[in-house]
Amino acid sequence: MTSTYQQMIFVNLAVNDLDASKKFFTELGYSINPQFSDDNAASVVISDTIVAMLLTKPFYASFTKKEIADATKTSEVLVALSAESREKVDELVEKALAAGGSPAGETQDHGFMYGRSFDDLDGHTWEVVWMDPSAIES
Repeated sequence: MTSTYQQMIFVNLAVNDLDASKKFFTELGYSINPQFSDDNAASVVISDTIVAMLLTKPFYASFTKKEIADATKTSEVLVALSAESREKVDELVEKALAAGGSPAGETQDHGFMYGRSFDDLDGHTWEVVWMDPSAIES
């Protein structure tokens, strides 16, 4: 018997300005789930199985004893999202730049794989990648 359970990922990110970060991600086309959002956190629905939890720094600090990284100076994570085409890669990155994000790294074009990156308002790096499905079939 096969399971229909879909494992999810919740990426928790410390943000400086929760309202500005919510606006940024909604401008990318994502929605905020109000059921899991309040004055300390916003649940950004990226897909059925991917959620970015934007947490104010004091709230984020309540989950760890470690120092919170300043993502504008230190890389703490690289979040990579798949895209269904090269055009969708460009579309999402251009939306991010128009919403106040900044370019991160060079465009990667290997023919069968294409990717671009951006930093969000707090410096977290998001990679958007398309891979030709025929190049990865076994």
